[in-house]
Amino acid sequence: MLEIFAITTPIFLLIGVGYVIMASRIITREQLQGVGTFVMYCALPSLVIRALNQNPLAEVFNPHYLLAYGLGSVAVFAFALLLTLGIQRKSLGIGAMHALGMAASNSGFIGYPVAAMVLGSPAAVFLALNMLIENLLIIPAALILAEMANQSGDGLATTLRQTALRLVRNPILIGLVVGVLLAISGLTLPGPLAKAIDMLADAAGPAALFVIGGSLYGLQVRGMASDVGQIVVGKLLLHPLAVLGVFLLLPEVDPMLLTGALLFACAPMISVFPLFGQRYGLGGVSTAALMVGTLGSFVTISLLIGLLTRFGLLPVS
Repeated sequence: MLEIFAITTPIFLLIGVGYVIMASRIITREQLQGVGTFVMYCALPSLVIRALNQNPLAEVFNPHYLLAYGLGSVAVFAFALLLTLGIQRKSLGIGAMHALGMAASNSGFIGYPVAAMVLGSPAAVFLALNMLIENLLIIPAALILAEMANQSGDGLATTLRQTALRLVRNPILIGLVVGVLLAISGLTLPGPLAKAIDMLADAAGPAALFVIGGSLYGLQVRGMASDVGQIVVGKLLLHPLAVLGVFLLLPEVDPMLLTGALLFACAPMISVFPLFGQRYGLGGVSTAALMVGTLGSFVTISLLIGLLTRFGLLPVS
């Protein structure tokens, strides 16, 4: 158990540093957003580019991983819609936000730092794959459904066009495109540029955790226990179980792929979840869910690492 906490504690200590710095008013909310912008637009795209160029392209775009993680995420997304729309009779916009919170992991800000501590360099490959699934499948599906709830007539065409424009400007996807083009062409980046990308990539994990910690300061949970609990349980428990279930249905399971997928699936919901939630009438619930999910992930990730170690999938020295 001490070995497990040796892995997870530094991660959540960095989150705590961000929280304390914000609580002490050493930096402002605007300055914290600046660090988050640096992570999203510089560090994470550099990490993806490096991952795609340090490994053979055939190994990076692993179809078994994409299938298992993608189907597991879609299954949870569909379950959330069925629960909120069919049983609880909530609006399509609220259902879409619940589905987004339960099926899209915070791969860049928490999933990757955790996986990097546990698995090392393969974590960057899993990050690239997860970003592909989340940014091309889960997030667009949620936004399209939420916009459909607010529009009529030719609104769907407008929604599709706006979603496509957002994807084109997404810095993670731009990093994916650049990395793939470099890998296919066989081009080698000049030494100084490659070194700069390495430095930016190395900063992704610590800076991301710091931003998450600072973002948690001041969030409120009162009066939303039912919806918050539903989203958090869906994200921290149902999502990993769904991914695990799909992996077990495959004819052959690579322990490394399974471990990476579960570590990312155990991460809380995406950091921009409150921004989307506020736009579609779920601001308070989505913000509270992010806080509870992030804190709860300390327990679920620690338990997962313990189980993986016990079953021999993750040797811890």
